[in-house]
Amino acid sequence: MTDPKPYFEAHVFVCTNERPAGHKRGSCAAKGAEKLRDYMKARAKELGVGARVRINSAGCLDRCELGPTLVVYPEGVWYSYRSNADLDEIIDTHLLKGGRVERLMLTPEQTELRPEQVG
Repeated sequence: MTDPKPYFEAHVFVCTNERPAGHKRGSCAAKGAEKLRDYMKARAKELGVGARVRINSAGCLDRCELGPTLVVYPEGVWYSYRSNADLDEIIDTHLLKGGRVERLMLTPEQTELRPEQVG
């Protein structure tokens, strides 16, 4: 038996985890992730992406220091973002055109944000 066709072409998992105030690792929620996730969901729906891409909240994705973060599957591409403009670029470049927003991408070994990611 072969696998069925995927229900969605892609899943975007947006970390909205909240840690206690002052936690040494920080949290994506404390950096505005919930409001930004809401924007991304609404904007994707406006652009018609929502019919083929699912944008979900996620608990801790374990990259708190780099947050807010999101990951796009099935590719497994991670992003750090700061603004609606960053999310617009991810939607347009990655979700609509299949490209990558290199300045916002996180590498597996990365433990600190690059200057262009701090915004």
